[in-house]
Amino acid sequence: MIKREKYLEAIRDFYDSDLIKIITGIRRCGKSVILKEILEEISRKTDNIIFLDFEDTAVLTAIPNELALLDYVDSHRKKSLCYVFLDEVQRVEGWAGACRTLRIRNCSVFISGSNSRLLSREFTKELSGRYVPFQIRPFVFKELRQYGEELGKEISLTDYIIWGGFPKRIEYSSESAQRIYLNELNETIILNDIINRYKIRKTEVFKRLADFVFLSNGRILSARSVGKYIKGAGLPCSLTTITKYIGYLEEAYAIATLKKYSAKSRRILEYYLKIYNEDVALNSIRVMDSRYDLSHNFENVVYNELIYMGYSLKVYNDGPQEIDFVANKGNKQYFIQAAYSVAEKKAYDREFGAFAKLDNSCQKIVITNDDIDYSTSTVRHIRFKDFVLMNEL
Repeated sequence: MIKREKYLEAIRDFYDSDLIKIITGIRRCGKSVILKEILEEISRKTDNIIFLDFEDTAVLTAIPNELALLDYVDSHRKKSLCYVFLDEVQRVEGWAGACRTLRIRNCSVFISGSNSRLLSREFTKELSGRYVPFQIRPFVFKELRQYGEELGKEISLTDYIIWGGFPKRIEYSSESAQRIYLNELNETIILNDIINRYKIRKTEVFKRLADFVFLSNGRILSARSVGKYIKGAGLPCSLTTITKYIGYLEEAYAIATLKKYSAKSRRILEYYLKIYNEDVALNSIRVMDSRYDLSHNFENVVYNELIYMGYSLKVYNDGPQEIDFVANKGNKQYFIQAAYSVAEKKAYDREFGAFAKLDNSCQKIVITNDDIDYSTSTVRHIRFKDFVLMNEL
């Protein structure tokens, strides 16, 4: 497995800090690997280290709750600063209190989990701000290509747009084997991480909703539009429940939502959300007959790459005109359209015309999978093959 230096560099300054290091992200995005890489670096200077993986049933059975965890650490540590690594810690009853106590007992605590309740109000209130969060994501193209080189495989841009960046999937040689792996991962996220955790009784409604949302990446959704689809499938459900179910998908890091910024009212429109899958494979495994949604998956991977680069994003709306991303980082702002291709005149006019009401002081970018450079005097065109190798716009 490759060393993910971008994440390690951000975490390294906190190795000896009494702040609890919270490492979150969707299941199988590489959180455990990050924890082990941190452990390996720390082990070069000390052996006062404890690592517990609560995905292991034997570990969870032996250490099911807060008191058992505190007793275990106390009996296995040395008196000096102890480095404690707790993988999938949310499975331990009372884990938040245990982390707080370990922190004041001269422990540098690293925890990971696949659920954003690690950052819930209850937990953060209990810690009184004594934590620092790091979200790990599936591979972007640079990482995917690097891991492919390690395995002796060449990863194409098309493969990335369709099958995304879950690290382990490229260890399988055939597409059918990758599909089996990704389908099993999907079931684990839906069943174990969400349905079982939140004790969802309307399982069929939730599964239908999840299918609809994952297939709607790169689109504006509202609870009402999702409710209309669910009702059309003969499974009526209240808007409150639908909103709650979408929230569960977000809490499990399966999706992310972008708010729409209204240029006219100069405010965020809370009732509209644009959905992006944490990994486009969650769309592609739901597609029959290889009719993959390249256009929306393309926008989704552009979103993922921009987030990896460190940009904060919003959807820009100016009446009937919408721009995919307003990207901010430091004192720089970019208005960005993402389109699979603008080779046809209609697509070109639509994507470049989205900037018509913006003055020329704005930095305007169109990202496409075309090889031809379509840059104009006011709009910069970035070819996707160049974009995925960039660290900054």
